[in-house]
Amino acid sequence: MLTQSYSPSTLSPQELDLFLANGWFRQGCIIFTTNFLRNKHLIHSAVWLRIDLLAFAPTKTHLKLLKINANFRVEFHPFMLNETHETLFAKYKTSITFEAAISLQDLLYYQQTGNIYDTWEVAIYDYEKLIAVGIFDVGETSSMGITCFYDPNYQKYSLGKYLMFLKMQYAKNQGMAYFYPGYFSPNNPIFDYKLDLAKPFTAYLELSSNTWKSIQEYSISAAPIEVTTLKLKNLQNCLIERNIETTLFNYEFFDADLISTFNGMNTFDFPIFLQCFENYANTKQNPIIIFDVRDSQFHLVICEGIYDVTFTPNNPQHFTSQILQIAQHLFATESAEAMAIVISTSLVLAEEKFLTIPSKFQF
Repeated sequence: MLTQSYSPSTLSPQELDLFLANGWFRQGCIIFTTNFLRNKHLIHSAVWLRIDLLAFAPTKTHLKLLKINANFRVEFHPFMLNETHETLFAKYKTSITFEAAISLQDLLYYQQTGNIYDTWEVAIYDYEKLIAVGIFDVGETSSMGITCFYDPNYQKYSLGKYLMFLKMQYAKNQGMAYFYPGYFSPNNPIFDYKLDLAKPFTAYLELSSNTWKSIQEYSISAAPIEVTTLKLKNLQNCLIERNIETTLFNYEFFDADLISTFNGMNTFDFPIFLQCFENYANTKQNPIIIFDVRDSQFHLVICEGIYDVTFTPNNPQHFTSQILQIAQHLFATESAEAMAIVISTSLVLAEEKFLTIPSKFQF
């Protein structure tokens, strides 16, 4: 699945390593993965990152951070949430422009009473005053950065970057192979700082091959949402040439599996799809076309609405009426032209009073 979450009751260090290596991350006490993000009604790709600690060495930037923060005291120890943490986190939130969790309790332990992760903190003190905290989880051979926050009065010391460096250096000194800072999102600069942590040693998880590649090989044009949109628009043009009307929809609920109500129900998790069977558009059986970057193919599928939603979209090209689930795969091809021929054929059959879309196609 492109978006999925899991609520384990226990998680061994080895299991955490495996989840991280496959592009999963922690949110509260659940562990999740996603390849797409929503930001102000726009959809962006989520591209997972990891840093090779075995190759990592401090850069001039890191050495400068060490120098300007040399007068502060740094401590590492297992994390135990307390009121001092919450007070500093609340103060930090007043200085940021992006949306943050309500509290550390909510961020780390949402609706949970315990913690199944081996969670640590790096704390920075100005004499006895706590001025910055970085929180991270550790597995057997890898570490995952969760959050960093600091006193805004110390902003000139670049404490956020310093905390990230300290986390990586600590994990490296413990003999760990990888540090996972989460994802970045092309065309959404809020996460770009992660690309500057240790760029020569940073890799990204390529969705199409499910392999880690150097971030220096990355191209925004290869981002999943960019590829998906381009492919579906190419197919849309093929259908327009055949006088077939289509609508390219943004699907509002592609991340429904992250909601506890729908977790594990294999909800439809593609953020955009092509609708060209208008007679079926408002029914429970909804034939649509998707492009899956994992196999580089168009897929004609039948989706079922499993939950009706009363929601008025700001944009008529946003599909918001139902939470969907794929019920049947009808046809797949790498060729937009081949898919256009199949769609033309199926529409002719529908006009000839066939009651259903053919259950399969041979091409």
